[in-house]
Amino acid sequence: MSDRSQLQREVDAAYTIQTRAATKGAARAGAFGVGVVTFAHYAWPLFRRQTLPFKAFLVSGFTMAGLVIGADNALLTHEAERRQAEHAIRREARMDLARRGLIGTETEIAKWRAERTRQMEEQANNGNLRDSSQAN
Repeated sequence: MSDRSQLQREVDAAYTIQTRAATKGAARAGAFGVGVVTFAHYAWPLFRRQTLPFKAFLVSGFTMAGLVIGADNALLTHEAERRQAEHAIRREARMDLARRGLIGTETEIAKWRAERTRQMEEQANNGNLRDSSQAN
């Protein structure tokens, strides 16, 4: 698995998260905007005399704000989770390397990560082999 393909998968996952949150935020804020405009229409005669395009403009403003805020919050949350996970992996790598008497440089951490990935793949392959042999 190359670094470039891994990065592309991470970007695609972040985009999907952001798109879903933006859609949900736009729907919520748009519904809230319709409620506010409807309430204002029936509550204030001055607002009732406003044009339909102006009222639609207000609703679209609520919708756009919900879209942007929802997407931004979701992306910030996702990035914070990714940083936390990356920090935990790096901490584990530094501790394991220190036990071996190595200094946790970027190069050593990258080697450790590659070794760990290879071990996990071997375990997954061994598990799949065992499952297929038990099925026979």
